Amino acid sequence: MINSKMIYRIMGFLLLIETAMILCCAGVSMIYKENDLQSFLYAAAITTIVGFLLLLIGRGAEKQLSRRDGYVIVTVSWIAFSLFGMLPFYLSGYIPNITDAFFETMSGFSSTGATILNNIESLPHGLLFWRSMTQWIGGLGIVFFTIAVLPIFGVAGIQIFAAEASGPTHDKVHPRIGVTAKWIWSIYAGVTGLLIILLVLGGMDIFDSICHAFATTGTGGFSTKQASIAYYNSAYIEYVISIFTFLSGINFTILLLLVNGKLKKFIHDDELKWYTTSVVVFTIFIAVCLYHTHPITLEKAFRDSLFQVISLHTSTGFATTDYMTWPPILWGSLIIVMIIGACAGSTTGGIKCIRMVILTKVSKNEFKHILHPNAVLPVRVNKQVISPSLQSTVLAFTFLYLVIIIISTLVMMGLGVGFLESLGTVVSSIGNMGPGLGLCGPAYSWSDLPDTAKWLLSFLMLLGRLELFTVLLLFTPGFWKRN
Repeated sequence: MINSKMIYRIMGFLLLIETAMILCCAGVSMIYKENDLQSFLYAAAITTIVGFLLLLIGRGAEKQLSRRDGYVIVTVSWIAFSLFGMLPFYLSGYIPNITDAFFETMSGFSSTGATILNNIESLPHGLLFWRSMTQWIGGLGIVFFTIAVLPIFGVAGIQIFAAEASGPTHDKVHPRIGVTAKWIWSIYAGVTGLLIILLVLGGMDIFDSICHAFATTGTGGFSTKQASIAYYNSAYIEYVISIFTFLSGINFTILLLLVNGKLKKFIHDDELKWYTTSVVVFTIFIAVCLYHTHPITLEKAFRDSLFQVISLHTSTGFATTDYMTWPPILWGSLIIVMIIGACAGSTTGGIKCIRMVILTKVSKNEFKHILHPNAVLPVRVNKQVISPSLQSTVLAFTFLYLVIIIISTLVMMGLGVGFLESLGTVVSSIGNMGPGLGLCGPAYSWSDLPDTAKWLLSFLMLLGRLELFTVLLLFTPGFWKRN
């Protein structure tokens, strides 16, 4: 059975953490003396009341969590954070439509970065800061906050870690999962702080530097400017953000190896090799095409290509140019990049490079099996044999991922959205990318989409962020059976 009382207690505590974050943004409103302060205070009051009620309901809970409890906590955490996180947008009147307010907030917490706003600069600083903070919180995972607070309730966090980190591999690095989470959070915060300093040195003001650092390390892509990074027209800023976005696309447990001085293991990681090679190949291909089709310098072609490839490969979604003005073959290249994604164990979306590594090796083995039917050909990643069951899981995930894209695209078209826009928004949402294609490309917002489409895309953002199975399991009858 589901330990509902313990789930209520944990959710109540998480809402109190969200209250503290909302109050931080209220502090920003006070500093800039803008009119969104009241909405933050009301939102904090509502969230606090509900949080304490859930803590009361959860009194006397058994101090244990099952794997099922982990899946429920992770899924409900994202939904609850988005529902209460939308209150500042809605109560302030800057996003007066509930659908739009929820969409914008889910886009932030899922680190997608798609927006319905047509004039981002019109928002007061408090709301802009909250908008950026949602990506930073959701980027590495609300689950890591959960793991950090679980010892307070006397329970272990491995079930929740397994539910959130549902990729093929999730190394713990340390036997105690809480210690691993704290180490990863330390790297996450350290990278963010370093990026803030570098952006300030590049001429960006401190507020914009903090917001863009949140969006970069969280690979969310929300900018404080309607024109995104193109607003600054700075090669320095574009290169710095490209580098840090690339770093944020690497598995954080692999980054821990680098921090701990294990350079050889870091360099020879199979997933990292795939990720780096993919970025290099697509960057060179697109840069060459741009140089021969656009009247720009080679450096500009390379910079635009590098920035957009890394931005979409890591599901960040920042833009320095409208890639819909590029040749159509490059749109297809970017769609491939969006579907692949970056590394598992990072803040990014997409299928993930580790799955592509496994699928490639399984495919190569099938050709060998045809020639040598009796040969035993294990699939190895980082010199470790990948079990047949894990191979099946990867194949099932990839199949589901593509089927959901096809079905959702058809549904979007049924709602009156064009094919290019439907495909772009669906791939972008389930991959947590941000910009789409056509009239939903980097130069446009998604405000004109029907409300039903926005709810569907919000659900796809949740699906993609939690890697399908964590959410879809809750819709299976067997999940809720007593045994």
